[in-house]
Amino acid sequence: MVKVLLFADIGIDDTIALIYSYLNEDIDLVGIVADYGNVPRARAVASVHYLMKSLNLKNQIPIIGGAEVPMTAEHPTFFPEIHGEYGLGPITPGAYEGVIENFFEITRIIEKYGDELVIVNVGRLTSLANMFILYQTLMNKVKKIYIMGGAFWVPGNVTAVSEANFHSDPIAVKIVTTYANNLTIIPLNVTDHAIVTPEMVEYIDHKGLSNLVKPLLDYYYSFYKKLNPFIKGSPVHDAITIMATTYEDMFSFRHLPVHIVTSSTGIHRGQSIADIRPYIQFEEKAKKHRIAFSFNYELFFKRFMSVMTGEAFEEENN
Repeated sequence: MVKVLLFADIGIDDTIALIYSYLNEDIDLVGIVADYGNVPRARAVASVHYLMKSLNLKNQIPIIGGAEVPMTAEHPTFFPEIHGEYGLGPITPGAYEGVIENFFEITRIIEKYGDELVIVNVGRLTSLANMFILYQTLMNKVKKIYIMGGAFWVPGNVTAVSEANFHSDPIAVKIVTTYANNLTIIPLNVTDHAIVTPEMVEYIDHKGLSNLVKPLLDYYYSFYKKLNPFIKGSPVHDAITIMATTYEDMFSFRHLPVHIVTSSTGIHRGQSIADIRPYIQFEEKAKKHRIAFSFNYELFFKRFMSVMTGEAFEEENN
């Protein structure tokens, strides 16, 4: 069982990732860091507590307050038109009145689980970057780190070349890619194609393992359908990222140096660049990260649906 500490900015796809983690017997979610991003941090915290209560897990998983603003010293932009006011689509749980776990609870979790721990960051990278600024030695004890972010030579979703998590705090991304070891990046190259169709949603809802999936993904699909009338369903960016912790065989990876554009303005802000020319010889000292460039949709479909419905979707033997 993979022990996962999840950093999330609580939007609809973050919530689907959380529900998937709860239903997957191979994932042990040992903590959640709720950050600003799709919604303000206070609402992200409230939404995670609401979700944990809905899943009868309220007092079992530490819910930690993460960053409120990016390292760029800007006021963050939120996206209620995409994710709803609380990141839960049409659901508005209201303010959370309880105590928020201190940010430094993260250190206790890392010390407790050490090289068993996998960090998955599916939101802005501000909190994760702060951990590398404050606790580099401790962070090197973590087994693996997966981040959802970036767009490598494919269209971005904020600018023509930049993905939202990287665009919102490119300084934090630069810090993480500079200091992190054993880092895997799951970019839009993959996540844009991890589509959950309305038919899949209806079947998941029919099986009844979580009554939140349909209202969330119906809301999400409605937004994407307006944006792109030809889209076949909702891309679950964050769910496929957390799936990578147990199903790496779904992906094709390349190990490459990563450059992040940290300029504060312009179309290139937050752009992620990797030199994919096959004839380039990199310097030995060049730090490389593992990047997913493609994935097997059939395996994604069967594995996602198996977990979300509790029904075995058989895989063909290769």
